[in-house]
Amino acid sequence: MHRFSVDPARFLSDLHTLRQFGACGPGVKRRAFTPEDIAARDWIAQQMQEAGLQTHFDPAGNLFGLAGDGPSLLLGSHSDSQPEGGWLDGALGVIAALEIARASKAAGGPALSVVNFQDEEGRFGALTGSSVWSGKLPLAEADKLVATDGESFAEARASLGARAGDFLPHDRFTGFLEMHIEQGPVLDQAGEAIGVVTGIVGLRQLQVTITGQQNHAGTTPMAQRKDAFTAVTRLATALETGMANIVTPQSVWTIGHLRLEPNASSIVPGRAVCTIQWRDASADRLDRMETVITNALQEAAAQTGCAVHVDRLRHDLVPVPLDEGIQSACAQAAQEIAPGSWREMPSGALHDASNLADLMPVGMLFVPSINGISHAFEEDTHEADLVTGLKVLARSADILAPG
Repeated sequence: MHRFSVDPARFLSDLHTLRQFGACGPGVKRRAFTPEDIAARDWIAQQMQEAGLQTHFDPAGNLFGLAGDGPSLLLGSHSDSQPEGGWLDGALGVIAALEIARASKAAGGPALSVVNFQDEEGRFGALTGSSVWSGKLPLAEADKLVATDGESFAEARASLGARAGDFLPHDRFTGFLEMHIEQGPVLDQAGEAIGVVTGIVGLRQLQVTITGQQNHAGTTPMAQRKDAFTAVTRLATALETGMANIVTPQSVWTIGHLRLEPNASSIVPGRAVCTIQWRDASADRLDRMETVITNALQEAAAQTGCAVHVDRLRHDLVPVPLDEGIQSACAQAAQEIAPGSWREMPSGALHDASNLADLMPVGMLFVPSINGISHAFEEDTHEADLVTGLKVLARSADILAPG
């Protein structure tokens, strides 16, 4: 029995309206707590109110649309973006949740509430709003976080003004469902419409400082150099070789940031600072990948004569398996709406859902990303896939919601 029906045209219209806040070409620039972000959240709050939901901003800037005072199933994601972000990303999950809660409210259906978490994209950290609400990050500690432009989280959230109320208790929600674009190529390449997420990968990250000897590029013999960049290249090669026998196709590692000093064409680099990040769904495999990284760092130092210093960035994020009961409901819904066109799959990206998994049953759904592109202006998903995702999420919520 279906207790309510969604309106795909209204959903798509709202999604395209939200796209206008911070629009930049086909994408958006809507960083947490910027004027564009606050304006978008105010507009979403207005839509929640018009849908008959009670709006509530908490001190961290998380926006809730509450179905009532009793227990409800929570749906949502985030609407802030990367510095150069795609128009869908978490915004899809927020607007889908809004449409589903609105449709259920109008039909006298089950109690469904909506959340739009703040700073999922990490202007100040990573998953900041949900980390604070879940209790993993005390607000006093979050307030000390500083964006690259020098603004602190405390200064940024002051822009909420009178909007901010108290933190909502977790136990008023019976579970959490988040829909998101896949941000990878698997569904698109397979021609499938829905991913039922089995778990969210763990993540570890190091900052590596390599110190060699700055010297003249024309007069320093190659055999006598302590070239910090050469150490980086040896490191990258050693990781490629060392990881080969222990990883799966879903395992990833990245040297994503590199700074050379003094970064001049006629000077042998005396210092290099880089990051190494690795992700996997298995904690044991994360350990084994870390052993490879440690060995590669030692080899690079020995081969080049450089000194290597390692700092751990952020707390390790452990792999998070998602609730089996919610996975089962999502699979049932996917088979009803998109028979034979869905799969179970892990998430290689981080999501707010991982912060809520210790508090309540949590589940996620993915829709395809065209060519696997995300965190870029070119990010896109076919409208038919967006609507399929909406319908599967709605059916999942109908199965899982109380009442």
